Amino acid sequence: MPNQTPAPPTAPPPGPAPYNEGYFAPTPTPLTRAMRTFLPWQLWRFAVINVRMLVMIAKSHD
Repeated sequence: MPNQTPAPPTAPPPGPAPYNEGYFAPTPTPLTRAMRTFLPWQLWRFAVINVRMLVMIAKSHD
């Protein structure tokens, strides 16, 4: 049986370079920032989410 030497360990693949553009979270667009503070839009989204929850709960109680 021949004596085999183990292969040397390889380096892990490089990750994203720190302080690169892809390293940071994206900046919200002006429309996104406006919708976050627009009360009618927030009320609409609140109503939609609540209706979806009510439908889900109603389905589970059949």
